[in-house]
Amino acid sequence: MTAPISFGDVQAARERISPYLTATPFRHYPALDALLPGVSLFVKHENVQPTGSFKVRNGLSSITALDSAQRARGVVGATTGNHGLGLAFGGAQMGVDVTICVPTGNNPEKNAALRAWGANVIEKGKDYDEAVAVAQGLVESKGLTLCHSTNNVHVLTGAGTMTLEILEQSKELDVLIIAIGGGSQAVGAITVARELRPNLRIIGVQATGAPTLHDSWHAKEQRKGLRADTFADGVATRSTYDLTFGSLVDGLSDFITVTDAETAEALRVIISTTHHLVEGAGAMGVAAAMKLGRQLEGQRVGVVFCGANLDSGVLRKILNREM
Repeated sequence: MTAPISFGDVQAARERISPYLTATPFRHYPALDALLPGVSLFVKHENVQPTGSFKVRNGLSSITALDSAQRARGVVGATTGNHGLGLAFGGAQMGVDVTICVPTGNNPEKNAALRAWGANVIEKGKDYDEAVAVAQGLVESKGLTLCHSTNNVHVLTGAGTMTLEILEQSKELDVLIIAIGGGSQAVGAITVARELRPNLRIIGVQATGAPTLHDSWHAKEQRKGLRADTFADGVATRSTYDLTFGSLVDGLSDFITVTDAETAEALRVIISTTHHLVEGAGAMGVAAAMKLGRQLEGQRVGVVFCGANLDSGVLRKILNREM
C-alpha cells in the first residue's frame, strides 16, 4: 500500500520545527542493562521536551504547516493531554488560537498545563474517542481546523523527526520498541527506518486493557474496541486509524501487549535506575523489553521515554505498589 508520508516529508517537518526545539538525549544506563542480561538498552528522552512529551513535535509540525487563513480561524484537537499540549505549545509560538477537547475527569494536571500554554479547554465525553466527536462538532459549528492526533499527515511527519534523531545518534541499533496509541510515533519510525536503516526491527507495544490496534494488527484487519482500561492514558484508545493502520501492518516486526502491573513495575525500575519520571506510555518500552527478555539477547535495543506527564496521585499509588 502507499505510505501516508515520505522520508522527505519528515525532513521538511524537521526544518519547520527546528527553530523551536533542540534534539533530545539518547542515553545508555548500565543499571538498567543489569536487569536485562545480554541486552544493551538505550533511551530516547522525549520526557524532557518543553511539554514533557514527544507529541510537541506533532503539534508544532501541524501548526507550522497551516496556511494563513487556517491560522486566523484557529485549530481544535482532542486529547488526554500530550497531543493537546503539543498543539498549545505550537499555538503559543505561532500566535494561533487553540481549543482542546478532553474527556470528563481528564488528568487535572494536564488540563492545567494546557491552560497554562494558552489553550481553551473543553471537558466533555467519557473517553478520548468521545472527545474527538466534540472536537469535530466545533469544526462544523465554528470553522476551526481539526488537528487530529493520528489522522493527520503533519502529525505523522512531526513524530518521524524523533526517529530521525535517534538514527543520527546511534549507528548500530538493532531494535526500536515503541508504545502505540494511534500509531504516529511508530509510522514515523517505520518511514525513517525504511530510508536510513532498513534492517532495524520496530516492535509495537500496547496496553492489555486497550488492545484494539494490537488485536487488529494480528488479525490484519481493522477492528473496533469496546474498552480502553489502562492507567497509561497515552495509549488508551478504542480505535484504529485509517492513516496509520496499513503502515503498521506492513512495517512492524512484532506487536505485543503489557499489563498495567508490568508497566507499573517498569516505571518503578526506571525511576530507581535512571531517576527520570515517565508516564505509563513512557514506561511501556522498558516493560516490553523486560517481557521479551531473551528474545532480545545480544542486541542493541532502543526504547522511548515518550512522556513524563504522570498524574501525581497515580505516581503515588505506583510507588506504594497499590497498582
